[in-house]
Amino acid sequence: MLARSEKLRPLLSGLLHGQFGQQIAGMKFFAPPIKYDNITIPEKPKLRFMDKVPVLPSNLRAPKMQKKLKWMRGPELVHNSLVHKQYGIVATGGGRLRWGHFEMLRLTIGRKMDTSRMFAIWRVEAPWQPVTKQGQGQRMGGGKGAIDHYVTPVKSGRVIVELAGKLEFVEAKQILDIVCPKLPFKAMVVSQEMLENMKAEEERLERENLNPWNFKYIIQNNLGGCHRWLSPVDHKWFGKYL
Repeated sequence: MLARSEKLRPLLSGLLHGQFGQQIAGMKFFAPPIKYDNITIPEKPKLRFMDKVPVLPSNLRAPKMQKKLKWMRGPELVHNSLVHKQYGIVATGGGRLRWGHFEMLRLTIGRKMDTSRMFAIWRVEAPWQPVTKQGQGQRMGGGKGAIDHYVTPVKSGRVIVELAGKLEFVEAKQILDIVCPKLPFKAMVVSQEMLENMKAEEERLERENLNPWNFKYIIQNNLGGCHRWLSPVDHKWFGKYL
């Protein structure tokens, strides 16, 4: 009976307002305002400048390095949570950040944020891994090329930037949505509540799964001779991180 009266209430209100100019006022409940008593804005709220080339001692020659794709594959196990428990950008795939991406993040977020009540911090290191490149028009061979630029490898689940302070998720999303599509890998804007819900949903799906023939079981038992064509990455992460 109560549900039926709730459905008829908007209709009755519209009829009375249209015929007799009367309105039905009801009690409205609003969530209490968020308190920011425990938040302190730092002296420098903007993202700091990142060096394009790592600073080395004068007597040390810049070392060259292999690609090391393992530094971009798999899940991030350390820097996968928000320090200030508010908002940030989380990578949903592996990739490399160049110095231009750091500058794009720093300048765009610095222009859009209100420094009187917001602050941003980096959650990734400055470019440190060297990437070599052969000169234009050279033939095959000749040894490893010279260092062309430096990058920062990122794994899936890594927090890139955090935006905190006296703001709500709608404000943070408007700012961070501008830079997310410009990153060299898939990323998304998240809040602390979203991260907790995603983790709880993943645990629930794993707990309530009734199908024993999942991808992990198929790989571990070599069903259909899948070991002949699967890659070592599939054997390690069971099809999650390609």
